[in-house]
Amino acid sequence: PWSLVGGAYGATSFYDTAELKDTLESLIDFDVLNDGKKRLSVGAVNVRTGNFVYFDTEKVRIEPEHIMASGALPPAFPSIRIEGEYYWDGGIVSNTPLQYLLDQEEDRSSLVFQVDLFSARGVLPRGMADVLSRHKDIMYSSRTRQNTDNFERIHALKMKLLDALKRVPSEQLREGEQELIADYSNAGVVNIVHLIYQHKGYEGHAKDYEFSGTSMREHWEMGLEDTERTLRHKKWLMLPTNADGVTIHDLHREDPT
Repeated sequence: PWSLVGGAYGATSFYDTAELKDTLESLIDFDVLNDGKKRLSVGAVNVRTGNFVYFDTEKVRIEPEHIMASGALPPAFPSIRIEGEYYWDGGIVSNTPLQYLLDQEEDRSSLVFQVDLFSARGVLPRGMADVLSRHKDIMYSSRTRQNTDNFERIHALKMKLLDALKRVPSEQLREGEQELIADYSNAGVVNIVHLIYQHKGYEGHAKDYEFSGTSMREHWEMGLEDTERTLRHKKWLMLPTNADGVTIHDLHREDPT
């Protein structure tokens, strides 16, 4: 792209993703995807405004372009045009779609499998190559702890309010407070199973756009291994208490095998 004039086809990305649309259409029945029986939400950022947006099957019809936009991470992939606007991967603004899920239907308990391709934890850089690589990790890692801390804080406040309202005689409750008691008594809890990719020492600052066959096979194999290790343990099947609200399981890292 460096050798192309501004605005030319291919001038804004290292890869051409045009064939991805055909692949998606060959693998996905978009009528089934949008039939209302299941829900899909994908995040993207408007290149022109910088605003984050979620394309959600409850609000719009999801097409291949929406999926492509949610994974159009620059500089590897080009932006995707949707209804006259251009979008990049939402990860450049926030790589944590967990918050969007936690903001939905608070009375529903959820089992969440969160897969992070970049690890927030890492060693102290010892040179510029390490700095560039570590910068990518921190920039694209998910803010899971921040999201769950906010959820726990709000949940704890609900439980304190519930306890206070239960001590008020029923005849003194104001309008809507009885419904609040019923709602908070059945507040949803969340189990989060966290799978975090552990980068190899030889992976450099191009890790966000290096998609060679060797790298991809290595990533897939590690993902399969981490998933198998996680599913050996059944802790993630146990719901948190209503007092706790949320539990995070990072089981594949705890498995010594």
